[in-house]
Amino acid sequence: MGMTIRLLAHATVQVVAGNKNIYFDPSTKGTGLKDKDFSPADLILVTHGHDDHLDKGLLKKIRKGGNPIIAPDNLKKEIGFGVFPVSAGSFMQLGSGEKIIGVAAYNVKRFRSPGKPFHPKGEGAGFILEMNGKKIYHAGDTDLIPEMESLAERGIDVALLPAGDTFTMDVHEAAEAALHIKPKVAIPMHLKGADPQAFKKDVEAKSSIKVAILAPGGSFQLD
Repeated sequence: MGMTIRLLAHATVQVVAGNKNIYFDPSTKGTGLKDKDFSPADLILVTHGHDDHLDKGLLKKIRKGGNPIIAPDNLKKEIGFGVFPVSAGSFMQLGSGEKIIGVAAYNVKRFRSPGKPFHPKGEGAGFILEMNGKKIYHAGDTDLIPEMESLAERGIDVALLPAGDTFTMDVHEAAEAALHIKPKVAIPMHLKGADPQAFKKDVEAKSSIKVAILAPGGSFQLD
């Protein structure tokens, strides 16, 4: 069964496979999205607590019944309902068949003040979502970090990588991350005005990885 990966805006990503509707970081805060842009969700994954990734009001509106919200443990109280906590290295298999692996996501060179990174280690997470025999990696908000080097052995099909240089990797760091991870397809996100063509040129010149550049609302079909 194929799946559609849609970059709604910023780092908000929708994955549709058959009758399953899944969101990474659904938010209307600072993304230009509205509540009407979202449909009821079978699964929601939240990488960290910044409001352009975590929109508590929206979560309550789009979450179907008791369907899970996967998020770092430190957000359990803030979200207040239905959270399955995840951390770097953790693994869970849902009753509906999806597998979730937590991946480290943090800053090593972008700081709000000396010694205080915008995204401290241990507070956020990236995710590998495995379903229908495919693996999708959403990196969350992160710099280029050593943990990415081990992801190549995971056999990632699609890597969604922040590349905007606003509290995350820039396009060249994101390209280096893609070369470490070795996905079949890399999609830049969280661009904040950065040029995704620079990411594409860098990655495709040095590897066989396909780069898909998606405008807000654009989609990629994974068969």
